[in-house]
Amino acid sequence: MSRGWRTLRRGTEHDYTILRIREDQVEDPHGREHPRVRIDCPDWVTVVALTPAGDAVMVRQYRAGIDGDTLEIPGGIVDPGETPEMAARRELEEETGFRAARWVSLGTSHPNPALQSNRHHAFLALDCERVHAPRLDAGEDIQVELVPRARLPELVRSGAITHALVLVSLYKAGIPPPDAEHRR
Repeated sequence: MSRGWRTLRRGTEHDYTILRIREDQVEDPHGREHPRVRIDCPDWVTVVALTPAGDAVMVRQYRAGIDGDTLEIPGGIVDPGETPEMAARRELEEETGFRAARWVSLGTSHPNPALQSNRHHAFLALDCERVHAPRLDAGEDIQVELVPRARLPELVRSGAITHALVLVSLYKAGIPPPDAEHRR
């Protein structure tokens, strides 16, 4: 903990395969105790993938949390032993069948530091070409869509793209440009 906060007691951890949850008791700098829920999960990656023609390689998939489909960029969990870039390369190819000629790190963010311990790593993949059909994991039902880069700002403004990590990644990649029209 920082700035005088300290953990007094770790709660019982509940393991749900892709995340672990526990409620700890912490003490603030004034000596008061507070319960704090903590979610530990692996780091995540997302990939803003662009073809030589200027299309964004997007995926449409079902998300149980909202019980609906979302339009997203490829991404997933960083597996044990992988670097974030290795995971980004793997996820792009598995979910879409595309490979990139050039990779650029867009940086790291914390998805929800109030509760979660993990990090989100965003990448820009350039000159992407399809090399094979997607190789989906069990339980994945993904449709690949090529979207002209110029359409992305409208898809964000209209609410067609709502996934927060996708929005952060697009912002970090300069898509859509942070102009006055976008901030309305």
